Amino acid sequence: MTWNSILYALIITVATLVISYPVAYVLTKLKMKQFWLMLIILPTWVNLLLKAYAFIGIFGKYGSVNNFLQFLGIGRTQILFTDLSFILVASYISIPFMVLPIFNALNDLDDNLVNASRDLGASAFQTFTQVIWPLSLNGVRAGVQAVFIPSLSLFMLTRLIGGNKVITLGTAVEEHFLTTQNWGMGSTIAVVLVVAMLIVMRMTKERRD
Repeated sequence: MTWNSILYALIITVATLVISYPVAYVLTKLKMKQFWLMLIILPTWVNLLLKAYAFIGIFGKYGSVNNFLQFLGIGRTQILFTDLSFILVASYISIPFMVLPIFNALNDLDDNLVNASRDLGASAFQTFTQVIWPLSLNGVRAGVQAVFIPSLSLFMLTRLIGGNKVITLGTAVEEHFLTTQNWGMGSTIAVVLVVAMLIVMRMTKERRD
């Protein structure tokens, strides 16, 4: 259960980072970057419950995704209440919280450093790995905190999107406190959750090198 929660949180964080970093980088190059950033943040204003029910409609048996699969001749398949649907929805909802700190870090990056790297003959890949990535790590760490820690204890999405097939620390605490009334185990899991959060915060804290 604990390891499953960590694995889910890790997959969600990695998927979100892979999507968010390029998006944040492209945003810094746009003229109306604040406008596009606002559009990315805008979904966070919508209640999480409403977004969950929207995805239930999209991934349901007669939802948009299954209708498209049937149109392609693949046929309807079980998407809702699976690990995949849970990870996809959790990653989508987490993207704004990863994009924002990375965008701020990249936006504060001195362009002269990038230009100097290129003038010295560094390739685009070398410039990214040796200049851009290290200087944006504080933003990445902040984004990882904002995504990984809540992902450990996701409750509503786990119940509505993952069903009973996905169990996280959050749903385990709820089950032990309200269903089995095993308060000792529920308290133990809650302590494990807090300790895990403290460890992640320690590992990803901002560093001034």
